[in-house]
Amino acid sequence: MSRELAAKTCLPCRGGVPPMPLEEARRLLARLSGWELNGKGHLEKTYPFEGFRPGLEFVRRVGEMAEEQGHHPDVFLAWGKVTLEVWTHKIDGLAESDFIFAAKADCLL
Repeated sequence: MSRELAAKTCLPCRGGVPPMPLEEARRLLARLSGWELNGKGHLEKTYPFEGFRPGLEFVRRVGEMAEEQGHHPDVFLAWGKVTLEVWTHKIDGLAESDFIFAAKADCLL
């Protein structure tokens, strides 16, 4: 089901719209694997890696995709793991593009 989301393109948010309602966010979250809503209401996932370099390569691919999509996550790289935190900054909440980005990130593995 996340492949359907991954096939879409992130749309830029210009602000001035309300964040996605929680019930809609939960519906879309169910279509993703391993992602959760963190305490700030943002999408978050930690990917495990064997060592530092594989995580670094994943971060590079995520960064390239973020530039292509015009949608930029917070990225946390450490030995053996990468955590992505995704939300729409202009509305300080979630929009469909956040879920699209999450699905696309999963496809980069």
